[in-house]
Amino acid sequence: MKHLVRLYDRTALIASSRIAEGAALLLMRAALAGVFWRSGQTKLAASGFPAIDPIQYELFANEFSGLPLDPALAAPLTVWSEHLFPALLLVGLATRFSAAALLVMTLVIQIFVFPDAWWPAHSLWAAMAAMLIVRGGGLFALDTLFARLRRR
Repeated sequence: MKHLVRLYDRTALIASSRIAEGAALLLMRAALAGVFWRSGQTKLAASGFPAIDPIQYELFANEFSGLPLDPALAAPLTVWSEHLFPALLLVGLATRFSAAALLVMTLVIQIFVFPDAWWPAHSLWAAMAAMLIVRGGGLFALDTLFARLRRR
């Protein structure tokens, strides 16, 4: 029994190290970024970024009509946000700000677009974003590198 307790304690110590936490936060950044990046990609015209598929304006006007924004503003704002914030998140630059922006997007989607999708999708996105806001990007983020450089 004592051996199991020591093994558990050693495993917990390794799991709580900066490297393990950094790896977990990197995985979380990639997972959250992937959700929004893929969504943003579906809104692009065949010619690619930054051309928005014209059908998106119709979708925002008709199917997502609950949004309190004009579709002419909502469509490009969404497309740019679904590309910019995931890219920043992936490299760990402005991690807390990017995660907060994606949390706001998640809440807007939940409240105005798909109110029945809280469980499981939106709750997981919100939890990942909240964790990144609280913990930051971790060891493997540009934020950490720049913070070290500023301290020098």
